Amino acid sequence: MIPPRPTIIAATEWLAARARWHPLEFIFWIVAFASIWLLPGQHLILTEIAWLGLFALSLDLILGYAGIISLGHAAFFGFGGYVAALLAKHGIVNEPFLALLFAGVASMALGFVTSFLVLRGSDLTRLMVTLGVALLLRELANRYGWLTGGADGLQGVTIGPLFGTFRFDMFGHTGYAYSLTVLFILFLIARRLVSSPFGLSLMSVKGNPLRSSAIGISVDSRLVAIYTVAAGYAGIAGALLAQTTAFASLEMFSFDRSADLLLVLIIGGAGYLYGGIIGAVIFKVMQDYLSALTPQYWPFWIGMVLVVIVLVGRDRITNWTAPFRRLASRLDWRGAARRAAAAANEGQKS
Repeated sequence: MIPPRPTIIAATEWLAARARWHPLEFIFWIVAFASIWLLPGQHLILTEIAWLGLFALSLDLILGYAGIISLGHAAFFGFGGYVAALLAKHGIVNEPFLALLFAGVASMALGFVTSFLVLRGSDLTRLMVTLGVALLLRELANRYGWLTGGADGLQGVTIGPLFGTFRFDMFGHTGYAYSLTVLFILFLIARRLVSSPFGLSLMSVKGNPLRSSAIGISVDSRLVAIYTVAAGYAGIAGALLAQTTAFASLEMFSFDRSADLLLVLIIGGAGYLYGGIIGAVIFKVMQDYLSALTPQYWPFWIGMVLVVIVLVGRDRITNWTAPFRRLASRLDWRGAARRAAAAANEGQKS
């Protein structure tokens, strides 16, 4: 048997290292789930952070990994929210988790249909098309008020107990545990997706579409696929909001919703999955604190933070995390070195 080449071993090890969990990731999710018991009085805002983090994750999939910029990502968020709310209000699907899946599938279908419009033209064209889709859906929801409630919102929504056992309470205890679990499951799927060969091909398409097409990558099909998946994620995030608040309104389609989402990604950083979640935590905590401190002028201070990030640079701001990142890299490098040496020895024996 011919032993594997060192370059093949190195490439295989590098791909495996991309999918491997770092110690800080375990700590992050342990702390997140521990907050269910450690912060019972903050479950309402934590629920908002959970669905906003999932919403930002959906945008990061197309912006950070595929390079598709969108100003109307709220279209899928609002569509998923209304689907879940209508299913619950009319008793079509009484199980919240099943209704969540229906909302995600419906949003994916909408994303697939609109993706062919979004992929045409330049970035400016995509900005206008995505914004137009969101505005169109908002006007349709406003026009057919007999179904959606119009400007008053969809009222009278009753969300059944989760799995027939756990009721949604006014303090958000069930809602937060439910939203955090959904976020974690979908994060695992997204992490596996971006670490796969499909995810690597997306990064290639983002970097140079022409070269990617020249080496045999089907650019359009990959962009359609990731746009469809991201739409499903956004729809599930909107469904979580509708289920935990028992309400859906036209504001879910608004431009402000999409703009806030871009701000969350700017704060947390695009191109790595934790950026949207970390940005959601920072944004919501800042919003809650500043709105209590200066109710009329809190957007000014958030805008000031954005200016500081742009002028100073995220790398300088996050220098305080450098020791932790070096520790995680060192631990991962030692494990990778041991596995590479073992693979090389195995190849020589063969």
